[in-house]
Amino acid sequence: MPTHTPTPAYPHGNDSELAREALKTLRRAVEAHTDPQQPVEMKVTDGGQLEMPRAAADLMMRILGKMAAGQGVTVVPMSAELTTQQAADILNVSRPHLVGLLESQQIKYRKVGAHRRVLAESLYDYKRRTSVAQKDAADELSALGQDMGLI
Repeated sequence: MPTHTPTPAYPHGNDSELAREALKTLRRAVEAHTDPQQPVEMKVTDGGQLEMPRAAADLMMRILGKMAAGQGVTVVPMSAELTTQQAADILNVSRPHLVGLLESQQIKYRKVGAHRRVLAESLYDYKRRTSVAQKDAADELSALGQDMGLI
């Protein structure tokens, strides 16, 4: 499987404002379709209709939200194999720290010669797990603070 090199898209000029307006329009269309199994439909300027899977609409709203906030966006297919540096950049950690996570089997990878290739699906699974663990720890600290009368 080839390695995918993510190419970030950064907003320029009035892209953030365009993204904000597009997000509002898309959000209205998604909210009008309460069944998540049904595609999202929108009228387009030429009088036609745009139809997309709900999952694609949800992803587009996340992309537009980031761009509206002036942030760059990268789309990485879950089947992609990333270099250790690309994976470290996604997690916002050092490459040596990421290698430690790989070697402790917290994130799946495979070796290609002397190089490690990180499975994007495993990387995002790790990210979800740690996010949940961090939220649980914060909730526990908050409860403890309330019990002690600190909050």
